[in-house]
Amino acid sequence: MNSTPPLVVPKKSRFWKILLLLLALALGWSLYVASSIVAYAQVDETTQADVAIVLGAGVRNGQPSGIFRERINHAIDLYERGVVDSIIFTGGVGPGNQLAGSEVARQYAVEHGVPPASIFIETNSTDTRENLDEALSVMGAQGFTTALIVSDPLHMYRAMAIANDLGMDAYPSPTPTSRIDSIRAIVNFMTREIVSVTVYLLFPSS
Repeated sequence: MNSTPPLVVPKKSRFWKILLLLLALALGWSLYVASSIVAYAQVDETTQADVAIVLGAGVRNGQPSGIFRERINHAIDLYERGVVDSIIFTGGVGPGNQLAGSEVARQYAVEHGVPPASIFIETNSTDTRENLDEALSVMGAQGFTTALIVSDPLHMYRAMAIANDLGMDAYPSPTPTSRIDSIRAIVNFMTREIVSVTVYLLFPSS
């Protein structure tokens, strides 16, 4: 009686199958996160609130970067329209800079007509989670209870996820214009956001 020999899968073949499976899973996850980011970028819940929280985006030669400037301008517009009574600028001192990003933003806003008494800053944060965590402390110190989160549309998905996890009574108010407007800039920003969202979901307290 003949017996059929057991099927033996070569180790090298097994390795490539596992690798392809992992790559497919990574691609599927990336597409899912990317679609979530793009969908949420269309959400604008701008409403009356105590304060606008402007997420930091870097300083260049003592001036707000182009991306940061668009965020600051949006917050100034919200203030001038009476949607918020105050603004919180976030961001610490970046490499090669003398002033914190929030200090540069405050100077810019004052030069554009916002009273200094209506501006609050924190100078310790270095990323989005720290931006919001420090801003929450400022809100508590000033008695603010509601906030509009101001950032670029493609940043709002992660920013609002963090704000909600921190227990903030916050609403998304994405900038109507953005310097993230070229194919290369969008791809670079989306890649960073997909990685950042994944890392945050895996390590929410980091």
